[in-house]
Amino acid sequence: MRTRIVWPLVAAALLGGCAGTQATPAQPEQLTVQVLRTLPHDSTAFTEGLEYSGSTLYESRGLEGQSALTAGPAGGTPAKQVTVPSPLFAEGITVLGPKLWQLTWRDGIAIERDSQTLAELRRVRYDGEGWGLCHQPSGRLVMSNGSSMLTFRDPQTFAVTGSVEVGQDQLNELECVGDIVYANVWQTGTILRIDATTGRITAKIDAGRLRTPSRPGEDVLNGIAAIPGTDEFLLTGKLWPSSFRVKFVPENQRTGT
Repeated sequence: MRTRIVWPLVAAALLGGCAGTQATPAQPEQLTVQVLRTLPHDSTAFTEGLEYSGSTLYESRGLEGQSALTAGPAGGTPAKQVTVPSPLFAEGITVLGPKLWQLTWRDGIAIERDSQTLAELRRVRYDGEGWGLCHQPSGRLVMSNGSSMLTFRDPQTFAVTGSVEVGQDQLNELECVGDIVYANVWQTGTILRIDATTGRITAKIDAGRLRTPSRPGEDVLNGIAAIPGTDEFLLTGKLWPSSFRVKFVPENQRTGT
């Protein structure tokens, strides 16, 4: 008797075999920080956002009744400073040429400012919490809210234009470098390097050695600023007395501190 071949089953078996040979996704690189320079930082600053625009370092400081925005040289006295009126609790920032966006934590308000004078221009409402903020070369804003989601927003209207799931919650302070997003994981010394297109974590950076455990619970890493024209970053945290100019390197390439 001639054997009958059930072609759908054969096809399924072949497809299953092909699927079984697919390469597993590459594991995230394991990196650490190479400290190049240590700079003074205001130890009363409850840092919530940090970003360079040219040679000017902008810092958003939180806490209700103490929130502020500063601009000036890294490690020096701010050239400009404005307070954020209570009860607002300031969070992440990003600078787009003449304008700057500043988030608030649970107030649902984004403040648009003049990046030169720091003067408030307008307020825009949004849903949920505001944690970190940065922008891509296209101008598109990337925002975190403490979850595992990155939300994309229009730089003019602040309207939501999309989102991507990262697979790690507690995403906090953000820094965009091209289409890569660096995000620190709240209450840890870990910084993630994320492909913003796919949400895939491509590297985990251990910056825990920078923290001096003098104020357990509060003084966590919370400032990531890419230094223009370099592959270096300025890192600091809430109430830290220092900031650190660093490179992200494999552990076996780290020297010194």
